[in-house]
Amino acid sequence: MNKKLSLETMMMHLGENRKEYSGAVVPPIYQNSLFTFESWEAIDEAFDNPQVNNIYTRGNNPSVTMVEAKIAAMAGGEKAKLFASGMGAISSSILHCIKAGDHVITINNVYGPTAHLLNVHLKEKSNIETTFLSGRSVEEFEGAIKENTSLIFLETPSSAVFSLQDIRAICDLAKKHNIKVIVDNTWATPIFQKPLELGADLEVHSCSKYIGGHSDIVSGVVIGSKSDIEEIFMNEHALYGAKMAPFEAWLLMRSLRTMTIRMKQHERSAMEVAKFLEDHNKVKSVMYPGLDSFPQKELAAKQMTGFSGVMGFEIDTDNLQEMKDFLNTLELFSIGVSWGGHESLAYVTAISYLKEMTEARFKETGLSLGTVRISVGLEDSVDLINDLDNALKCIK
Repeated sequence: MNKKLSLETMMMHLGENRKEYSGAVVPPIYQNSLFTFESWEAIDEAFDNPQVNNIYTRGNNPSVTMVEAKIAAMAGGEKAKLFASGMGAISSSILHCIKAGDHVITINNVYGPTAHLLNVHLKEKSNIETTFLSGRSVEEFEGAIKENTSLIFLETPSSAVFSLQDIRAICDLAKKHNIKVIVDNTWATPIFQKPLELGADLEVHSCSKYIGGHSDIVSGVVIGSKSDIEEIFMNEHALYGAKMAPFEAWLLMRSLRTMTIRMKQHERSAMEVAKFLEDHNKVKSVMYPGLDSFPQKELAAKQMTGFSGVMGFEIDTDNLQEMKDFLNTLELFSIGVSWGGHESLAYVTAISYLKEMTEARFKETGLSLGTVRISVGLEDSVDLINDLDNALKCIK
């Protein structure tokens, strides 16, 4: 495939060969668990290189491999591996980079299950120590490094408060200390941010979000160098069994064909919604990297080329009943925990955060009872603004 092709064109054609499936414009789904061979010699040869050959769908499957090639190209990585969920990808990438007794540095506002994996599960199972910090300065990361630090896990923009970390500067620091860097790039997507080009070792995504884009897939992906992904394939992916199903991969391929168009529309509508909220007298603050008022606007412009449709804002109240009334009054914004689909969603982050972490940890995140996260979907932005405006009337 010509490397000079645009991203949109690559997502249409990369990894596909219509001659192999009777000229069908959409590749078939290889919905099977195993692949057969004509002889002893053929299957024996296949086992010599399980990274490439189709033997059993827990390893490789043509439907999955096509999508992995497209996503790797989109992110600027050498190779990608799909998983059955975003947490499957996150857990496998972290386990690839650490060993028992190691130290990990991450941010206060990292995705809740990622924080639980590091600070509770791996702490108890493998004596992993984790340092949480704001992530707003490179000096903060430098001061947290220990002799046994093996991994820095970034999520930029971060969950809930959408703060940024300077990917290039942190990766430069990590390389001096032989520390791996993983970046959760789910919010920005490879359309708007490319951590691997900024020096990250691995990039992870919940494909359930924008890469899938239709709220009908649960999936995750790890992208990186050929050597890293092949090691993950043979170890974490193979041994933990979080494989990607062929049908979900086929749905992802459908989604990739429209991803650039969808992301541009998400960005356009989100900017209009963010500006409306910024001017509303019931809203204390809006957390959206696309706004000129965003505190880290300069860093956003340096490492991102655009912005997705997820944002946070703080309503000027600490009244629990008012927050319930606000959420329950919304009509076009459905109440849900995920984001990145075609539909608009709203969620009060305190609902789950107070269940997932201690009150002290919750305060460290910088969130409050009035903090709302919304995902601006593909509906008309005027209709969405009217829906928010009506719900905000519940705030006295």
